Amino acid sequence: MFVSVTAFFFSLAFLGLFLSGMVTQIETNWNFLDFAYHFVVFVFYFGASLLEAAATALHDLHCNVSRTEQPLLNEHQYSINVAATIFAFMTTACYGCSLGLALRRWRP
Repeated sequence: MFVSVTAFFFSLAFLGLFLSGMVTQIETNWNFLDFAYHFVVFVFYFGASLLEAAATALHDLHCNVSRTEQPLLNEHQYSINVAATIFAFMTTACYGCSLGLALRRWRP
């Protein structure tokens, strides 16, 4: 959740800079900043998706709760984790494509 909320706020900040016209007033390499932003977000999303997949893979792990063995995740929690894992990897792939396009813009 931290990764997606942080990426959302930084995306809004970039959008605000472009819509307000501040881009023409600030002397910097915007193509490099775009590439660096997408690289950082891609790495964070990739790590988050791996952690989500690892948490989902622990579905069959049993833990002793008051002398009864119960699965770590019930079926409903498991279904939610599977969906979260799929969407996390889809978002990672989208940011990976965006990273590739940013690299093309930065390096002609």
